[in-house]
Amino acid sequence: MKKQNRIVFTFISIVLGLLIGGIVLKLSGVSPYEAYKVIILGAFGQPKYISWTLIRAVPIILTGISVAFAFRTGLFNIGAEGQYIVGTIGAVMAGVLFNLPPVIHAIVAILCGALFGAIWGGLVGLFKAKFKVNEVISSIMLNWTALYLNNYVLTFASIRMPESDFSYSIADSASIKILADWRVSEAGLEFLSGHPFIKGFLSAPVNWGLIIAPLIAILAYYILKNTTLGYQLKAVGFNRDAAEYGGINIQKNVMRAMMIAGAFSGLAGATQVLGVVGNIGILAAQQNMGFDGIAVALIAGNNPLACILSGTFFAGLKYGGGKLNTINVPSEIINIIIGIIVLFISMPTLIGFFTKIFKKKDVKEVKTDA
Repeated sequence: MKKQNRIVFTFISIVLGLLIGGIVLKLSGVSPYEAYKVIILGAFGQPKYISWTLIRAVPIILTGISVAFAFRTGLFNIGAEGQYIVGTIGAVMAGVLFNLPPVIHAIVAILCGALFGAIWGGLVGLFKAKFKVNEVISSIMLNWTALYLNNYVLTFASIRMPESDFSYSIADSASIKILADWRVSEAGLEFLSGHPFIKGFLSAPVNWGLIIAPLIAILAYYILKNTTLGYQLKAVGFNRDAAEYGGINIQKNVMRAMMIAGAFSGLAGATQVLGVVGNIGILAAQQNMGFDGIAVALIAGNNPLACILSGTFFAGLKYGGGKLNTINVPSEIINIIIGIIVLFISMPTLIGFFTKIFKKKDVKEVKTDA
């Protein structure tokens, strides 16, 4: 599908999702106008809300890039959730156990999260390359393995806080929060008192993730578009037999693709624990960051750069939708809207049918006018 057609197609899918969501709201006795107003203002109506929307967008942008990158190389990385979880484990272990200077400690912890994610993704690539195990099956299984690995790690006394279901908090030197100390200092409070927008924006745990996510999007796009590695990875994804005939090592590149994708998801987990929550806890269920990333990648048309916009849109719907209870509307309506959008995006033939109808009408109107 051409780039221009992809943008139009995605826009139509989003509009249809919002329209059908509006119908559902109307049938529930709620004004769609009021509901969407609450969502938009709840996500972007105040500096604090904008900050939280962007913070919540970071992990799903990164997992979205992970899924998109793998898909562009012919692989379906449904294991982004597990890679995200092991990324949180790696970052917390480095943040709790290592004793390093500020900034260096944070960078090491981030890299540990990415490394753990890369290893987890690499396992999927290994099973695919060496043993022909379908990556969908192995990655789903590894998602659950990651969840129970998280709980197992919390059995170690050096990690788990006594009489708690959580790990020790990461060291202050490993934190990636931006201006965390300054904003509560005397100079910071004095400055912020005269700048209400900045004060509201910094009231949320703003962190390096806001910088890391767009940089990773640019990096992923650059790798795919402008490097020999990207050419090889895409060649394997488009036609493995032709790539092998051209001298490209199939097994090696499958593992490379999954390791890179896993590293991106691991980064998502690292940014969360180092910049927002500060620890990990016992998991009863998966956290859905990786699965939300699949939706983000689909909306973005598997374009790493477009994942920035689709992830922010997704986070805005989720965060703003959480405020629907103020007008007695269940926030689950947001999941319906997102599901419908993803459904239409997965049906390009149907959307193409509608666009052809509209084009025919335009041609008829032009002929009539003539």
